[in-house]
This record gives sequence, C-alpha cells and structure tokens, in this order.
Amino acid sequence: MGPARARDAEALDAYSRTVAGIAEALAPSVANLRVLAVGRDGRERVRAGGSAIVLTPDGFLLTSAHVVDGRGGPRRGVASFTDGREVRFAVIGTDRLTDLALLRAEAADLVAARLGDAGTLRVGQLVVAIGNPHGFAGSVSAGVVSALGRSLPAQSGATVRTIDNVIQTDAALNPGSSGGALATSAHDVVGVSTAVAGVGLGLAVPIDAVTRRVIGALMTDGRVTRAYLGIAAAPRPLPPSARRRLGRAQGLEVLDVVPGSPADVGGLRAGDVLLELGGRPLADVTDLQRLLEQDVIGTRLVAVAVRDERERRLTVTPRRLDA
Repeated sequence: MGPARARDAEALDAYSRTVAGIAEALAPSVANLRVLAVGRDGRERVRAGGSAIVLTPDGFLLTSAHVVDGRGGPRRGVASFTDGREVRFAVIGTDRLTDLALLRAEAADLVAARLGDAGTLRVGQLVVAIGNPHGFAGSVSAGVVSALGRSLPAQSGATVRTIDNVIQTDAALNPGSSGGALATSAHDVVGVSTAVAGVGLGLAVPIDAVTRRVIGALMTDGRVTRAYLGIAAAPRPLPPSARRRLGRAQGLEVLDVVPGSPADVGGLRAGDVLLELGGRPLADVTDLQRLLEQDVIGTRLVAVAVRDERERRLTVTPRRLDA
C-alpha cells in the first residue's frame, strides 16, 4: 500500500471511529415513539411514529411537534429505548412555530443527552443524525453541515412564521427519524431532525438560545407565549439617498397591517419601512420575530420608520399572541 492510500485508509478509519463513538454515546438517549389514538371501538392504535431525545433522567423528552401533534390529537404514547425498555409518555406541550414538543415519560433513570450550541457549527463540519425508528435498534447516518441559516415555514392556526437558523445537512434522515438528534463529534446534540429537504438533504431545528427558551417555556408552562404586532413585512433595500442619510442599507417594508392590531393602533401603515423597534435595528423578518418575545407584551416600544422619504417615530404596544 502506497503512502497516499495509507493516509486515506487511516483517515477513513478515524472517521469510522468518530461516527461509531457518537452513535454509541447517544443511542441510549434517543427513543422511538409510538403515538397512540383511541379508535371507535375504544382500542388504542398507533397513529404516528418518530423519535425523541432524552433531556433529563427523570423522563423529559424532546421531539418534533409534527410527530405528536394533530387536530385534537392524542396526548400519549409509548417510548421504546435501545436497552429494551418500553414506557408510557404524555405530551406536556407543543410549539408548532418551532416544530418542537416536550414529553414526559414514566421513567426515572434515563440516559440524558447533552445539549450543545448550534451557533458554533461551521459549514463542512461532521455531524451525525441519530434516530430510533424501530424501538430497540437506533438508526445512524453521518454527513456534514451543508448550509446554515436556512429558514423553514411553520404555521399554527392562522399564524405563519419561519423557524430561524435551520441546519441543512447531507446526513440522510430515515423514515421515523423526525424528532431525533443531530450531534457533533463532541457528542453534543445541536439540532432536532425535522424534515427531509430533498434527495440527500435533511433539516434540523437548531439548539440555540431561542429554542432553549422554547424548551424552558414548555417545561414550566406547557406553552410558548409570544408578542403580537399585527403586520406582514418583508426586507426592502433603502433608496441610495436614505442609505447615505441613515447609514442603513435595508429595512422591513410593512406589506399589510391588521385592522385593530397594535401596529394599526400605533399608526403604522402599509408602505412604511421599519428601521428600528424598541431600539433594536430591523433588517430581516427574523430580527422582528426574535424581538417579539414574551417580555415585550404590554411594553410601549418606539418604532422608527421611513414614510414618504421622511423618518417617523411611532409608539406601539405589542399584545399577547393567541395562536
């Protein structure tokens, strides 16, 4: 064997050891879910399936909302683990706008996964997708981070938002792996597998500051509370004159204002270009979504907008979003 082939063999062996190590460490922390529904005859039947990640030894599990949620859907099921255990679980809360759900299993000594920070990921970095579509034998696929900062549409009732900073990877997602873990070589879970984006592509909801707040809210309240402004908006480049005067390249154009909404009451109009809200600059819809958290409900915020090439300052007071 020549030097080049020897180096390739050594690199491949190191890659295999890394992937095997991640799988061995995290497989006990990824459960198979069988979501149950009661038929007309009163018998329980499997309605859906997927995977879940163990958050705490005493039974909190994290999965995708679409795995366990439905119209008046079931709120219970059975979780199976690679050690052969099968335990009942109940749905504590779901958040369709991030496609995350929190479950509580009837167990006290589960193997909890360690959550990482998706903000540290780099394009090209090795990641491993671990699901449990069959209950007693986990499913593992490896690949790299192929893109960061993707957006994924999400809807709850009439409310439509985007899930921010979605991770795109070429680690294949097998059927039943939704809700499973996307992990790094350090054995940190940095994403929750949520969808197949196309041939050879998968998407994962990131574990970051936003989703950690969602998980915390589901754990304490069973729901996520957000603020509501009442506009539809899209990024818009500013005219050259406004760029020079304001030192900004882009703002958020208000496309529509819901009658009677906080935005309407505060004086925002379709055609306005929002530059700031509450002292925070706005260049993208995600900037606005990050701002509209629970702590701004009922708070008077100054909105800086351009209307008819003039800068205006308006006051809006977001209210609670009932989605």
